[in-house]
Amino acid sequence: MSDLPRKAVTRTAKLAALPLGFAGRATWGLGKRIGGKSAEIVAHELQQRTAEQLFKVLGELKGGAMKFGQALSVFESALPEEVAGPYRAALTKLQEAAPPMPTRTVHEALAERLGEDWRELFLEFEDKPAAAASIGQVHRAVWHDGREVAVKVQYPGAGEALLSDLSQLSRFARLLGPLIPGMDIKPLITELRDRVSEELDYELEAEAQREHAAEFAGDLDVVVPDVVHQSDQVLVTEWMDGTPLADVISGGTQEQRDRAGQLLARFLFSGPARTGLLHADPHPGNFRLLPAAGAAEGDGDPAEWRLGVLDFGTVDRLPGGLPRTIGDSLRMTLEGEADAVYGVLCEEGFVKESIDLDPDAVLEYLLPIIEPAEADRFTFTRGWMRTQAARIADPRSPAHQLGKQLNLPPSYLLIHRVTLSTIGVLCQLNATVRLRDELESWLPGFLADAGAGAEADAAAGGVVAEA
Repeated sequence: MSDLPRKAVTRTAKLAALPLGFAGRATWGLGKRIGGKSAEIVAHELQQRTAEQLFKVLGELKGGAMKFGQALSVFESALPEEVAGPYRAALTKLQEAAPPMPTRTVHEALAERLGEDWRELFLEFEDKPAAAASIGQVHRAVWHDGREVAVKVQYPGAGEALLSDLSQLSRFARLLGPLIPGMDIKPLITELRDRVSEELDYELEAEAQREHAAEFAGDLDVVVPDVVHQSDQVLVTEWMDGTPLADVISGGTQEQRDRAGQLLARFLFSGPARTGLLHADPHPGNFRLLPAAGAAEGDGDPAEWRLGVLDFGTVDRLPGGLPRTIGDSLRMTLEGEADAVYGVLCEEGFVKESIDLDPDAVLEYLLPIIEPAEADRFTFTRGWMRTQAARIADPRSPAHQLGKQLNLPPSYLLIHRVTLSTIGVLCQLNATVRLRDELESWLPGFLADAGAGAEADAAAGGVVAEA
């Protein structure tokens, strides 16, 4: 029997109640305004109440509701501190946990997908899940050859629940807009829907994880557990310990934060160059901070800690790595070449043919966003993120008006979301990162003269920025 949808009517009713609550709070806010409270104070109170209700409901559901919550959680850095603070713990919980499936349901699923004698495949199997997320939960076990493994079991009915939830959420996406200033929620939900079939396919996930595990085998910076076994809706991979990135965010040392941030940026840009794949689900629940090879947990030189990467259910396939256009336009923006940048944006479809913009104004719009790429070291903070979000969200600002006229071509949509999400996590970490080092090493076109050589070295896995 399907556990995840658990009465689709109940799930739909919970999600459908959200816009009613939002409307009620809008009326409450109007009353506060009439009563003399300033618009800014009322807006913050509305934002806080809306967020609290939204994440309470999302936290009770799996499927698309949980997936949306995880995607939204990485943008928490963009919220005003007085709003973000009260429910930051709820966001972290969304990244790491969800209510588990009953043990009997897990056993039935394993018997159906691995065979009635599934227990013979394991020396040990822990019925209590080690982690639970949007479409499946993970159990710790020992494979028949003695290896510690993670057994990922897909929730029965996961696909139906994902599509149903995301369809419901898309109906009132506009009402969620105030949660994340400067971000259009509807395309995020649409893009999540488009990726549902891929994420449900554990064969595709196993293939992507194997490619990463092979490429990063023996790497000093990044660890990817290999695939042990894969069958329909069950994926068995090597187990990986380590400190969850959510724990580093909530209580890590500055050394841990900086190292994790550097490695996260390195993985974002080196992954596509080395594997032709972009890991497209960069929320903190999918990363671990590990000691150097051979060192005990918590020991060793912090500069040698490694980043463990999990969950390859959503990837963007980029056979040539990240588009060279990104590196070219980023470099030219930093060099102040307004006309050249504008020409590239027009050619790639970021500016529609029917739109005519001032190249200098476009340059002025982009420069604050790419500030981290200009400095030798840049500290990503929630304050910086909020400043950028507010600049773009304020209807009175030129940046807001110009941003509304720019277009995001479909081929760049996932790259854009992953980049923004990664920046959101870096801001949560409050990490000081040498981002420019990673761009120079891995992003085609960022170095005008060395671009072709860097691409060749990257393809061979030979360029690694100094830790």
